[in-house]
Amino acid sequence: MVAGKIYSLLVYVTVSKERNLKSDVCKLESVPLDFGDYHPLKPITVTESKTKKMSRKGSTSSTSSSSSSSMMDPLSSVLDGTDPLSLFAAAADPVITTATMDNTRKKRDKDDSSAVGSDFEPWSSKRGEILARYTTTEKLSINLYMGSEKGKATATGSAVSEKVRTRLEELDDLEEGSQKELLNLTQQDYMNRIEELNQSLKDAWSSDQKVKALKIVIQCSKLLSDTTVIQFYPSKFVLITDILDTFGKLVYERILSMCMDNRVSLSDNFSPENVNDTAKETCLNWFFKIASIRELIPRFYVEAAILKCNKFLSKTGISECLPRLTSMIRGIGDPLVAVFARAYLCRVGMEVAPQLKESLNKNFFDFLLTFKQIHGDTVQNQLIVQCVEIPLYLTLYSPAIDWILQCIAYRAPEVLLTEMMERCKKLGNNALLLNSVMSAFRAEFIAARSMDFICMIKECDESGFPKHLLFRSLGLNLALADPPENDRLQILNEAWKVITKLKNPQDYINCAEVWVEYTCRHFKKREVNTVLADIIKHMTPDRAFEDAYPQLQSIIQKVITYIYDFSLLFSVEKFLPFLDMFQKENVRVEVCKCIMESFIKHQQESTKDPVILNALLHICKTMHDSVNALTLEDEKRMLAALINGFIKMVSFGRDFEQQLSFYVEARSMFCNLEPVLVQLIHSVNQLAMETRKVMKGNHSRKTAAFVRACVAFCFITIPSLSSIFTRLNLYLHSGQVALANQCLSQADAFFKAAVSLVPEVPKMISIDGKMRPSDAFLLEFLCNFFSTLLVVPDHPEQGVLFLVRGLLNVIQDYTWEDNSDDKVRIYTNVLHLLSAMTQETYIYHVDKVDSNDTLYGGDSKFLAEINKLCETVIAQILDHLKTLGKEETLKRQSQLALYLFNTILAHGDLRNNKLNQLSVNLWNLAQKHGFADTKTMVKTLEYIRRRSKQPEMSHFADLALRLPLQSRT
Repeated sequence: MVAGKIYSLLVYVTVSKERNLKSDVCKLESVPLDFGDYHPLKPITVTESKTKKMSRKGSTSSTSSSSSSSMMDPLSSVLDGTDPLSLFAAAADPVITTATMDNTRKKRDKDDSSAVGSDFEPWSSKRGEILARYTTTEKLSINLYMGSEKGKATATGSAVSEKVRTRLEELDDLEEGSQKELLNLTQQDYMNRIEELNQSLKDAWSSDQKVKALKIVIQCSKLLSDTTVIQFYPSKFVLITDILDTFGKLVYERILSMCMDNRVSLSDNFSPENVNDTAKETCLNWFFKIASIRELIPRFYVEAAILKCNKFLSKTGISECLPRLTSMIRGIGDPLVAVFARAYLCRVGMEVAPQLKESLNKNFFDFLLTFKQIHGDTVQNQLIVQCVEIPLYLTLYSPAIDWILQCIAYRAPEVLLTEMMERCKKLGNNALLLNSVMSAFRAEFIAARSMDFICMIKECDESGFPKHLLFRSLGLNLALADPPENDRLQILNEAWKVITKLKNPQDYINCAEVWVEYTCRHFKKREVNTVLADIIKHMTPDRAFEDAYPQLQSIIQKVITYIYDFSLLFSVEKFLPFLDMFQKENVRVEVCKCIMESFIKHQQESTKDPVILNALLHICKTMHDSVNALTLEDEKRMLAALINGFIKMVSFGRDFEQQLSFYVEARSMFCNLEPVLVQLIHSVNQLAMETRKVMKGNHSRKTAAFVRACVAFCFITIPSLSSIFTRLNLYLHSGQVALANQCLSQADAFFKAAVSLVPEVPKMISIDGKMRPSDAFLLEFLCNFFSTLLVVPDHPEQGVLFLVRGLLNVIQDYTWEDNSDDKVRIYTNVLHLLSAMTQETYIYHVDKVDSNDTLYGGDSKFLAEINKLCETVIAQILDHLKTLGKEETLKRQSQLALYLFNTILAHGDLRNNKLNQLSVNLWNLAQKHGFADTKTMVKTLEYIRRRSKQPEMSHFADLALRLPLQSRT
């Protein structure tokens, strides 16, 4: 009695998996459908007709005719008339020639919205916002499909009618008790259950249980007719349509996979002629199954979900189905359910056929014709039962109407906006529609008609949809496009009259945030100051600003975006009082960072404006004071970089004393950020050198005292730094600055501090969060130090070369790694220094500073001291070479011997017999164990021979004769 359970509309065609059906399959006659007279609830006239059979591979051709009876069985007859099955059959061509496809299959999961431009906002971007906005604390219910074992043991040889009957029983089983109702679910539980259904759908499909998958989709679609918790309906729509989208994609890809021909699939732009019989038959089968669904809402949604599959059947299939589906929505009584159904149809339509704008327009105009239902008794009674106010109820329509209008307005001509405005006026300037129109159409169109929209907004009834939301939507458009210049002030006045009267702080700030950008964009500081004062006035009472920090942050961002001249910005009287509303520390710091980033980006010239300096010092102090023990290093670096950017932009010109006072004040304010202190030290050193430049090296008593003050600033500040290499380098750099400014005792103090700090250098240091050996960094620093020591004059009370001796003692006592040769390399560099010190005139000097070449004048005692130091250093090097006599260190010994040989060759007096013999011994030691590079040795010997040909270098010829080249063997 399956036929008795279903409507006369129901016809079902199935095809077995083996595709070797012996029974006949009838072709349905196509009957033209007049959509103007069609309505899904209209009675259907059923007639009987004879049809020919469809020829197919693996089946024999035969003819048959259907017999009439007093009670026609829809499963054994062919229906003709204005029913959906006839429409599907009409779209099918009985003879299909399978085309050979040459191109390979492209990626199929690419977003189908590629048919529209990137300027079209996709549904996926709205999904999260809807789920976050439309929530509920009420309990929800859901029906879960429990599955069925019926119909799984169908005999292979059974007739097609038996299979049809079995599958219809499976479908009806869903509607007759194979469900479990879950009550009292929280919103999160409900969402979890929906996700379970989505996963069940995928599992059923992957396990080839297509009927079960269809049942799940039907069950989920039915949930969209339930409005018992009406404020949650938009979110429910999002969740359910996710499942529908999954189902539609699975069906489409299933049919597409059946179109494979010699492992080559259809191209993206295939035509129905390229689809083979099997795929086309399967596609029809799915549409017939869906047409068998009794209830209107699930039938509509499931068919809409697989709308794209019409591409397999007919070129005009989609364009024919869209008007019919649009008409089906007329049968949905609840206006909220209906408008979301229209939104889903628009969504699917834009994905599969964005060019069919006429159907989308008809969809919206149908909605306008039924719009008065919203205020009907049925809806009002429902709202009373659920205790929902009409303003809240109307906001439920916004996602659907906004989406429909976005689809309609996409790349639409300006004349369509005019038509929409006229229709809104005929509906009494309904605020809900007007808001959606302003949200959907291009901002340029809206801005050009700003005054027209303001007039329409004034005439709106405020009881259902607040006017301030309309002004907010208008403001969003005006932030993107400019209205006529003559209307700008009037527009601001009209909008602000409404905004400033708002009593609710949240409503007020949501509107004010939008219109601040319009004000900054088109007006000067007077208007901006007025707006900021009004915001402070509204948000200060009862500390309302504490609930509006995001909006207040947005306002600051917009103000500094358009007013980036900071002298003008800080002359806005209410700007700094506005900042005082940010009393939550982390928010306040973010705002300060935003302001400083803007200053560094836009400030082209240095400044000494006291208003700017005081304001930005206060802002930087706020950022600095937020640093604590839990602050991340990245955050510290970011804050320090912003503060340093500000410090670099401050200049008092030739008023150096004022500049130094600023640096002193900054040091006291930013003492917890080490990079800022480093920047201040560099800035003060630069200030001292600028003073020297101005005085051309000839300091007066006043400038000399000033330079000493700068040096003292650095000497006091450096010990507060934690990084030891930063301290070493700053001691050296500051000592060089002191020396250049003839502050000799201060320079000595810096260099002594550096020498005394060397023993504290750790073996490992942290570099970018990783521990690294410090030897290479220490070697680099000492080499730079030696270069400076050449020009540092000896202190009259400290003895000859007191700094060099002190540094050598520190190097001797420093604990070096066992496998490190850095100590020898340092000693070798000391030899370079000592050699340079023996010259009559040093290779470089500091202006107006007498170095040792001038002080000693080549005195023999001075040279003797240098020779003693050289002998001591060379002895240390030779001792180290002896320790490398083990087999595993012979290569290092060879490299160091050659390194010392080259040093003696470049800096030594080889006329000295001892030194000459030492060089020969080192040459032999480098080659002794075969680790010397032959090419290097050959080039070195060639260099010596070339040198021997120069005047007064004849002793090099004798040396060359004593340097044999040994083979590695």
